[in-house]
Amino acid sequence: MNLQLTQNEVRVLGALIEKDITTPEYYPLSLNALVNACNQKSNRDPVLQLDENAVRDALSGLQDQRLAGSAGGADSRVTKYEHRTQEVFNFTRAEIALLCVLLLRGPQTPGELRGRTERMHRFGTLDDVQSVLHKLMQREPSLVKMLPRQPGTKESRYAHLLAGDVAAPEQDLAFVPHVAADGDRLIRLEEEVGRLRQEMDQLRNQVEGLRKQFE
Repeated sequence: MNLQLTQNEVRVLGALIEKDITTPEYYPLSLNALVNACNQKSNRDPVLQLDENAVRDALSGLQDQRLAGSAGGADSRVTKYEHRTQEVFNFTRAEIALLCVLLLRGPQTPGELRGRTERMHRFGTLDDVQSVLHKLMQREPSLVKMLPRQPGTKESRYAHLLAGDVAAPEQDLAFVPHVAADGDRLIRLEEEVGRLRQEMDQLRNQVEGLRKQFE
């Protein structure tokens, strides 16, 4: 099942999953409640302003892919909506919690995911988070992708693939002084980085030598 959800479909699906887990007493959601859930300013990135027509269109797209639809029950006078990801993917609680936060907030590190999924599932360690992420990556087709680590960061970020493949963001060269787009300056920059690395290696070796003298 190859998914290619739109941004609005991603937001609607994430909001339905979140409310199903965190406020089951108010779930399934009416159209008005779903619009409000999609447009929350907290726990959303980016913050959107969807109207009822946009949410209806997103629900229609999700229904075509069997991921959401109207909830059954003749007692309700107002049509309510539910997600159907469990029927399609048979997620564990840990898997659906991680995927929900990725849908609502975009690419994140395991540390960020661990903190932001706490209301839905409590992960004991970062290893637990990474283990579940890897399971989602190993699905056929893969539902999650690890992005290349950005300069200056210690953790890689993970992104969902329900809206198609995710390209790694280009490095922002505005940080690097005197870098221009022409090839000569880029070459000089690479040479300078190589020289600095050599100097760092030499310093590291000197420190290691001093440490051994005092052992």
